[in-house]
Amino acid sequence: MKLTTLCLCILLFVSCNTNKKKKNETVARPIPTKTTTHPGKKLMKVYCYQCHDATTPEKNRLGPPMIAIKRHYITTKTTKAQFIADMQNWIKNPTEDNAKMHAAVARFGVMSKMVYPESVIKKIADYMYDNALDAPEWFEAHYQKNMKSNKHK
Repeated sequence: MKLTTLCLCILLFVSCNTNKKKKNETVARPIPTKTTTHPGKKLMKVYCYQCHDATTPEKNRLGPPMIAIKRHYITTKTTKAQFIADMQNWIKNPTEDNAKMHAAVARFGVMSKMVYPESVIKKIADYMYDNALDAPEWFEAHYQKNMKSNKHK
């Protein structure tokens, strides 16, 4: 009986100490994170996709898709700051002389002057520079064909 009582007391003492430690321990929990979309992506959908959406069929397009703009404006030497400045310049002053996409101007005409805040253009250009953009199914073949044609001129 004494042995049983002694064992019970030891078990109670050990279990009480274990519980106290657990109560005082900090449990590491993952901090919930909210997946956010780059503000430039949202703005591009609002301000640009009326004319430059990749899902618009080629025959119904009002302007080149955004991926085409990105590919024509960004070279291996183009910095993000330069790309943003080029986008600001084009949107503030779209003229035939200012164009880098001469075939698009020939097909669609010069884009209308848009009065967008610089902060909006900057966020859109920042997103464009760093992220992959949707491309229409026909785009890659069209782009490669035009790049080969331009090299022979």
